[in-house]
Amino acid sequence: MPTQTTPWRPSDEQRNRAGNARLPPRRRHPGWRKPRQFELAGQSVTFVPLAIKRRHNSKLIVPPAGTDAVKAPSSFDLPLIRTLGKAFYWQGLIDSGEIANASELARELKLEVGWVCEVLRMTRLAPDIIRAILDGRQPRHLNLHVVRGRDNEVPLDRTEQRTILGTPAF
Repeated sequence: MPTQTTPWRPSDEQRNRAGNARLPPRRRHPGWRKPRQFELAGQSVTFVPLAIKRRHNSKLIVPPAGTDAVKAPSSFDLPLIRTLGKAFYWQGLIDSGEIANASELARELKLEVGWVCEVLRMTRLAPDIIRAILDGRQPRHLNLHVVRGRDNEVPLDRTEQRTILGTPAF
């Protein structure tokens, strides 16, 4: 009768070299989550425990639970800001007469006419909504899909815009 053997497993060092290490979490002192201050070699040191979490392509620093965390006042929506910039640039080309209309612009840029018109509609937004987007103060639900008017076309009246987009008067 053959004896049973445990399957071979690589050591931690071998896993680290392979680049796919899944090491168990380090054991930490029970008080590691509390901020503390001490002196080291005559210098004052403040230890603030933070966790780093991945959020899609970026990293977010998360303060420990139970502390008064200062929330970031802004969240820049870069695709929305870039598209807003394109809208005003394209509108400037049309206003200056370099390009006759949206369909000619779409033909030159090899884009869909409908998409170009949706982007150009963004120039009709109220100035305070545009400023809020550029400053990163827009409501969380206000994204590129909503502003381009895919579901509902954004009205010309600025008070109606604020009502539909859910933005207060800034």
